[in-house]
Amino acid sequence: MLSQDWLVTDDGKCETWEQSPDDLELLTSQYRLYRFLTDLEDILHKCQSDASGERSYRLRLQAICPLVRRLLTSSEWLQGEYLEPNPETGWSVLTLYDEPDFPLTVQTVAWLPGKVSPIHNHATWGVVALISGEEKNTIWRRTDQNGSIEKAGDIILNPGEIIGFMPDAIHHVEALGDEPTISFNLYGETNYQQRFEFDPVTGTAKNF
Repeated sequence: MLSQDWLVTDDGKCETWEQSPDDLELLTSQYRLYRFLTDLEDILHKCQSDASGERSYRLRLQAICPLVRRLLTSSEWLQGEYLEPNPETGWSVLTLYDEPDFPLTVQTVAWLPGKVSPIHNHATWGVVALISGEEKNTIWRRTDQNGSIEKAGDIILNPGEIIGFMPDAIHHVEALGDEPTISFNLYGETNYQQRFEFDPVTGTAKNF
């Protein structure tokens, strides 16, 4: 069966993508992290030269998602590459790759059951693939430029499913079920001045 992936746009819309038969054929071949990173670099250069703005982000996310699935399917070692969630904060981050002057960060993130993140954007494109557990992404959209937001919908991720985010997409995550939630997270270069935590009650945003 073809897997369904999601794209969350800057205005809170949730679009779906499906794997193609060609993508499924690639899942059977060995794929290592170094080759994944090289392919990512090629995609980033190509999409920058072929398109600009929103179309560029769409093209790169649509090209990256099948590579993420191929890496997770092929590289069993990634299934256990995470830090146990911090009992005080309820979450942990293990950085797998973060090289200076290269706009790419690769992580695994673990959440304790029931933990909920702040409502936030990432100020860069992102791809999240669920490795284990169950994660609910609640999507929000801006209603003005000051920080007011409204809920746009929910997406529940199960293992093997992937969600891509445009740079100004807003969401928060909740770990569902009785087991920790582990995800593989990939982000571009973050503009920290544009990364915010949102408060839907007060309609304000602060740097996150």
